[in-house]
Amino acid sequence: MTAVAERDFTSFKKLDEAFKAPTDVPAGLTGALKRAMDLMIAVPLFIFILPLLATIAILIRSQGRGPVIFRQVRCGQGGVPFTCYKFRTMHIDAPKALEELLKRDPKAAAEWEKTQKLQNDPRITRIGRFLRRSSLDELPQLINIIAGDMSVIGPRPVTFDELPRYGSKLAYYMAARPGVTGLWQVNGRSELTYQQRIDYDAEYAKTWSLVRDIRILIKTVPAVLMSKGAV
Repeated sequence: MTAVAERDFTSFKKLDEAFKAPTDVPAGLTGALKRAMDLMIAVPLFIFILPLLATIAILIRSQGRGPVIFRQVRCGQGGVPFTCYKFRTMHIDAPKALEELLKRDPKAAAEWEKTQKLQNDPRITRIGRFLRRSSLDELPQLINIIAGDMSVIGPRPVTFDELPRYGSKLAYYMAARPGVTGLWQVNGRSELTYQQRIDYDAEYAKTWSLVRDIRILIKTVPAVLMSKGAV
């Protein structure tokens, strides 16, 4: 566990003990039916795409030293920390590169403050940019779904450092398992402000239904294929 992960866990280790789901959140949001749908999608898909996962891993390694998989502690359902997996899309000196950019470029600093993303991010590798635009970097999160840390559909998993930004809507974020895709991913993705993403996360938790999950899943396909709102 990294120093950041240790700090996050120490700061919020009792978050899960104090958490209570809002009363207006449907019980089915974390019920057996939604979990069954997650497994029916994630397990066969993971087996089917194993050759693709291996190919992506080789491409990442061909671009220089560094791990193939990026691991980061994120806030899960009820405030429970879990290790989220992604294909590494950044250079290994990414934190330093970001810090230097934000210091010298006020426009980039403002963009980062607003969305926590950058349209022209110097940290991203050449293959990483393709993986992000195609959302292929998210494929290792199928392991998180199978393990029960994530769902196919839900709010995107955030770091503990981001939780204060949720304010009064934090409980809605923590009421659900984080998802690989979700309501704001099919409504603009990186084109949205951070506050808009928070609003969509809260709306998802309050209005969840299995039918809506299916609709989001269907909308995800063209959103990914057209790289709509991707960075």
